[in-house]
Amino acid sequence: MSDNLHREQTLTIDQTLALEVTAARLEAEFTGVFGRETIEHFLTSSYDQFASKATVTTFLPLLAERFARQRLQAFSRVEGFVADGKPVVLFLCVHNAGKSQMALGIFDKLAGDKAVAWSGGSEPGTSLNRYSIEAMAEIGIDITQEFPKPWTDETLGAADVIVTMGCGDSCPVYPGKRYLDWTFDAPPGDSLENVRPVRDAIEVKVRALLEELGIEVEDQLGAVRP
Repeated sequence: MSDNLHREQTLTIDQTLALEVTAARLEAEFTGVFGRETIEHFLTSSYDQFASKATVTTFLPLLAERFARQRLQAFSRVEGFVADGKPVVLFLCVHNAGKSQMALGIFDKLAGDKAVAWSGGSEPGTSLNRYSIEAMAEIGIDITQEFPKPWTDETLGAADVIVTMGCGDSCPVYPGKRYLDWTFDAPPGDSLENVRPVRDAIEVKVRALLEELGIEVEDQLGAVRP
């Protein structure tokens, strides 16, 4: 990585090489949009975000790459490099491990490529809620590739609609954005039985939002539910 980038974490040789390969890959993806210095800034800051609390570091370069890619995609919209007319929705909760991840999964499944959605948390957890994963699998949606992450200035700036889901006063206030506050009278997400009704309530709200945005539903969800 470039010497002029401040590193808060001590990297092993393997991690350094992995980030260098990742930076080259992202640079190729964003050719003509962002230069190497910008790519490395987003990549190293994304790495630091997860490295500060990771107990297992094996997958840190991969997480950093995926988070940096999302931030760069958002930043490209903020800067006006992407103007495809697709609405952008940001789902926010506290840990970005349950409700906001389920909302993102349902939104992506139903909207297809007609809209863009991201999620984030005020206090991101270290892993997704296992019962949220199971509940989503029941309706044919795999969210295991997602991971808890914070919201960022880029994702906030790029969003057309910001959906808050229980993050209270910690939810960001970004001028000029449309906000929706989705509340759920739900028990703790410590069992599949508790999570199922929350999942179904989220689906109802996501479908209503898609209708408001004028997006025709792309796909139906699993019809057989416990």
